[in-house]
Amino acid sequence: KLRVILDFDLKVNLTAQVCSPEINTLDTKDLKIVSVSANGQVAQFTMGPKHSFKGTPLDITLPFDLSRGQHVIVEVTYETSPSASALQWLTPEQTAGKKQPYLFSQCQAHHCRSMIPCQDSPSVKHTYYSQVSVPKDLVAVMSAVRDGQEVDPQDNNRIVYRFRQPVPMPSYLIAIVVGALESREIGPRSRVWSEKEYVDKAAFEFSETETMLKTAEDLAGPYVWGQYDILVLPPSFPYGGMENPCLTFATPTLLAGDKSLSNVIAHEISHSWTGNLVTNKTWEHFWLNEGHTVYLERMIGRCMDSEQFRQFKAMGGWKDLQDSVNTFGANNPLTNLVPSLQDVDPDDAFSSVPYEKGFALLYHLEELMGGPEVFMGFVKSYIQMFAYSSVTTDDWKNYLFTYFKDKVRNTWMWTGMPGCSLPGCLQYDTTLADACIALAQRWIKAKDQDLSSFKSSDVKTLSSHQLIEFLSLLLQEERLPLTHVKKMQEVYDLNAYMNSEIRFRWLRLCVRSRWEEAVPKALKMATEQGRMKFTRPLFKEVFNFEKYHDEAVSVFLAHRAAMHPVTSGLVGKDLKVDASSTTSL
Repeated sequence: KLRVILDFDLKVNLTAQVCSPEINTLDTKDLKIVSVSANGQVAQFTMGPKHSFKGTPLDITLPFDLSRGQHVIVEVTYETSPSASALQWLTPEQTAGKKQPYLFSQCQAHHCRSMIPCQDSPSVKHTYYSQVSVPKDLVAVMSAVRDGQEVDPQDNNRIVYRFRQPVPMPSYLIAIVVGALESREIGPRSRVWSEKEYVDKAAFEFSETETMLKTAEDLAGPYVWGQYDILVLPPSFPYGGMENPCLTFATPTLLAGDKSLSNVIAHEISHSWTGNLVTNKTWEHFWLNEGHTVYLERMIGRCMDSEQFRQFKAMGGWKDLQDSVNTFGANNPLTNLVPSLQDVDPDDAFSSVPYEKGFALLYHLEELMGGPEVFMGFVKSYIQMFAYSSVTTDDWKNYLFTYFKDKVRNTWMWTGMPGCSLPGCLQYDTTLADACIALAQRWIKAKDQDLSSFKSSDVKTLSSHQLIEFLSLLLQEERLPLTHVKKMQEVYDLNAYMNSEIRFRWLRLCVRSRWEEAVPKALKMATEQGRMKFTRPLFKEVFNFEKYHDEAVSVFLAHRAAMHPVTSGLVGKDLKVDASSTTSL
């Protein structure tokens, strides 16, 4: 149980009543512990040694001896730090409405301990209930079912919102947002939430949510979480989406106006089964969450679009995997499907490897075992078998062997990138990719005298997904000559595209080809939103353009304070800027 009193002036989250059975040690990070009691009696506590990213253990000595089966309610009263890594406090100027402050949390992988003293491990699941008191002009929502609201009996200028989450879940899925929020109904069990500036656009963009939910239920079994809402966050949110139960978080960069980026919502919906219901026991086994979720996401795409579309997205994912491996280095242990994270911050290990290498393994097994219908039967059975629990790769593998009667062996889990490349390792249907490949090859092979052969009609028949793939293919090749990139803008007018996935790749391509006019556009995109998928590569691209190396650093330093702490930390490492420094190392 949580009781939260939000104070935007102090930037602290004054919280009490964390109730837990038989717990002597809780994870904390940068919390100021005021008092601890057990079953109403004062309990002694000590803070253990501080770890660089794990924080400080809170050791509690119970004031009585426990008898077998005795239930203990441990109550901790504490304050969070203004710099809590789970929380981003936005000033009114950092929001779309510019009038009210805003707070949002991001607890994955191990940041919940900076918000709540807890057993901050995906191996531990719990239900929760909460009361959140906020100023009356603001609205609170959480990763739980809304359970009413009332004027705060302590202060009639505040409102108390109540929430309950009856389905056991790990701590990294606890989430809170407070801001000037509005909502629109988008389905019988779904609303979209955001500031009013985004809410109608978001309602249009995510109008197919119920169809996706029903499709996912047909594939994976009943949706057990009750409500499925989507909350569009301010631009500084560092991820595309976050699968918080009952309340998926989404970046505003998904609001393309054409529903072309709705696969992110299909991904987050899929997590309702793979990740939230069946959870990786430790972060070494993160691929169990993400590989299965990508597999289910693409099966939803198959049902709602076509098998060719699923194949096309799988090919794009394979390229993302190759990009991650090239970034890490082929022999880097973080390219293992099950990496060792001993003394490694899980945030530093984040990449497309668990997503796309995990999917590739499942797709490979699908081919071996008899096709998508057969293998989806296994995935559904796996979800039913391990629902409400946390699992390791060995648990998954043993169940796979039992289900398919030991028909399969594979070593991808514990080794680096498989020694194969498309299409020799995994066979994909290239129908939708062929036009992208052909156009990319024309540009790669073109000499200056050939540039007049390119026409605006080249891209008129390409979907948004295909245009993204075309640009991705060019980014995998040697740097295009500047003359080619300028001609591409002349005939295709790619600067006019507002789809974030297209714009991101186009600006990277321009900067890589040393088009100086693109540098301010790239830095603008890197700072006007904070999605790490975009922000980190754009900063790195400008940083690697020798003439603008220092400008990349100075723009980062000027915007660092407004960035999410996870984003600023990782961009700082990318640009070799010390965390406390005002210059690069």
